[in-house]
Amino acid sequence: MNPFLHLTTEQLEKTAYDIRQDVIKMLTAAGSGHSAGALGMADVFTALYFRVLNHDPKNPGWNERDRVVLSNGHICPVLYATLAACGYFEKEELLTLRVLNSRLQGHPHRESLPGIETTSGPLGSGLSQAAGMALDAKLDNEKHDIFCVLSDGEHDEGSTWEAVMFISKYRLANITALIDRNGIQIDGFTEDVMPLEPFKEKYEAFGWHVIEVDGHNITAIIDACNLAHSIYEKPVAIICHTIPGKGVDFMEFNPDWHGKVPGSNEAQEAIRDLRTLKGTIEFE
Repeated sequence: MNPFLHLTTEQLEKTAYDIRQDVIKMLTAAGSGHSAGALGMADVFTALYFRVLNHDPKNPGWNERDRVVLSNGHICPVLYATLAACGYFEKEELLTLRVLNSRLQGHPHRESLPGIETTSGPLGSGLSQAAGMALDAKLDNEKHDIFCVLSDGEHDEGSTWEAVMFISKYRLANITALIDRNGIQIDGFTEDVMPLEPFKEKYEAFGWHVIEVDGHNITAIIDACNLAHSIYEKPVAIICHTIPGKGVDFMEFNPDWHGKVPGSNEAQEAIRDLRTLKGTIEFE
């Protein structure tokens, strides 16, 4: 089940910009965190939670729910904002991000909030966590799917490629990896730090089916996830080409905003940018 299937594409796109505004407000209130990746993945998270996943915000522990593993936990503001938008908890709590004893920690903690499936922090761990969940589901003949969100930069970690091989060996077709291919990481551009290309061909060489999409085209993301669900013989990787800092002009494509948050004046400018872009969304 998914209680949001009635929403139109226009409503989904506007929801993504609402989520981006919440991310800016959260990070500004916290005074620390990661801006670029959280803004860049808002469309992917909107597509997942408002159209793709089988989930029930009123029953977070529903056994038949699809699971989302956030491997690059530093972009958790977009996950928190999406969960709040879905009704997992009240939106007012978003402003407690990174506050001592808050449920909204700087990296997700599985026991803290409804809708959080795994604890994340060390990059390169999430795909292995997802692999264990997928194998368990397969052995128990359970039908839910596991979606793992991970960054391009964490492919510098050898553990990521170990998980890629493991998932392929055991033909865990119930797992879909959604990779944020935004081209930046904390030390700069990925292709300067540790070149990843040919990225698609590497996954294919390990036995995965690979789909590349515009990570800001919600319809394309939904279609890719639906296609992944229909592929039974191998796991699927969806490479989502995104713009880091999407929607905020002074952040876009700038690696400096990977682990930086806006000050109050910058936040006001960012909110204006996002509200302007939201207002241009219109469909016939």
